[in-house]
Amino acid sequence: MYNILTLNKIAACGTDIFDKAAYTVGDAVENPTAVMVRSAKMHDMQFGDDLLAIARAGAGVNNIPVDRCAEEGIVVFNTPGANSNAVKELAICALLLSSRKITEAAAWAASLKGTPDAPKTVEGGKAKFAGPEIMGKTLGIIGLGAIGGKIANAAVALGMNVVGYDPYLSVNAALQLEPSVKVTAEINDIYKNSDYITIHMPYTPDTKNTIDEEQIAMMKDGVRLINLARGELINSEAVVKAIKDGKIAKYVTDFADDVVLGEENVIVLPHLGASTPESEDNCAVMAAHELIDYIERGTIKNSVNFPNAELAKTGDALVCVLHKNVPALITQITGAVSGKGANIENLVNKSKKDWAYTMLDVTGSVDEAAIKAIDGVVGVRVL
Repeated sequence: MYNILTLNKIAACGTDIFDKAAYTVGDAVENPTAVMVRSAKMHDMQFGDDLLAIARAGAGVNNIPVDRCAEEGIVVFNTPGANSNAVKELAICALLLSSRKITEAAAWAASLKGTPDAPKTVEGGKAKFAGPEIMGKTLGIIGLGAIGGKIANAAVALGMNVVGYDPYLSVNAALQLEPSVKVTAEINDIYKNSDYITIHMPYTPDTKNTIDEEQIAMMKDGVRLINLARGELINSEAVVKAIKDGKIAKYVTDFADDVVLGEENVIVLPHLGASTPESEDNCAVMAAHELIDYIERGTIKNSVNFPNAELAKTGDALVCVLHKNVPALITQITGAVSGKGANIENLVNKSKKDWAYTMLDVTGSVDEAAIKAIDGVVGVRVL
C-alpha cells in the first residue's frame, strides 16, 4: 500500500485517480510514499525514508527544498502548463487594467452612491479615466513557454504586435506560436521597443530582479509592466521609483509586498493567476498522474531536480537509480547489476545538471544493496 500525503486541499478529481486498493490518500497519512502540495512551506520539514516524490500542483516550487530533496533521492515534480490558460486570461485582463484605468474608475463610481444626480456626475467625470487601446501596440513577452506562448497568440488575435524572448524556446513551443509573433534573441529588444511588457519565467537566483533600474532605463516612456510570474523577478523599489518619475505608466502585479501596496498607478492582485477551479483541477490531475507513473513504472516527467526518463519493463525487473551526474558511475551501476549474473536487456541514462537517472531493464536477480552502496547513488528501486 502506498501512502499519499496531501499538505493542502487538492481537487478531488486528482486524488480520486489513485486506485483505492493500492493507495491511501489524505492529510493525516503517516510514512508517506509521496506528497501532493500547493502552497504549504516544506523547507523545515523532515522527510522519512519511505518518501519517493513530491508533486507540486502548480508551476513554482519555491516552497519545496528542491536541492535537499535531490540529495535525499526524492523526485520533485511540478505541473507546467496545467494553469496556463488561467494565467493567460488574467494577463489579457491585466493588459486592459493597465490601460483603461478600470479599477480606479470603478472605485470612483462606487464612491458616488447616495450622492444626488450620480448619472450626471459620472458623465462629467469619466474623462479623467481615459486610457489607450491595446490594439496596434507592441507587447513584449519575456518567456514563451506554456503561458507566454498562449498570451502571445491571444494578443495577436486582439490586434497587437508581439515580440517574444526565450533563450530556452523549444521547437514544439515555437511551432505553437502564431506566425506573426517575432522571436528575438536579444532581451534588450523587448525593453527598448515594447509598449507593454509581461514576464513569464521561473524564479531562480539567476533570474532574481531580471527587471531592475538598468532594464527600466531602456524602456519607452509610459511603458506598462505586468508580472504574473513571480514577485522576485522584478525589483519593486525600482518600479515604484520609475512610476513616480513618470517612466512607467502602470504596473500590474499578482504579488503583494509592502513596497507596491497602496502606490498610485500600481494594481496589486492577490495571486489570482491560477485561482480558477479549472486550473486547480488540471494541476491536481497532472500531479496525480506524475506520481502514479513514477511510483508504479519509474517514469519521470516534469521533474525539477531530476531528468525526464522512461523505459518499458520487458524482463524480470526494472532497476531505477537516482545518482549524481559524475564520470564512471554508470559503469559501476551496470557492474553491480550484472554482479549476480543478471542480464541488462535495455538501459536509459539521462542527466540534468548535477543529477542523473538510470533505468535498466533486467533479466535475472538484482543485488539492490550493492547498487545502493555505490558512492553518488542517492536512490534505488527495483520494480
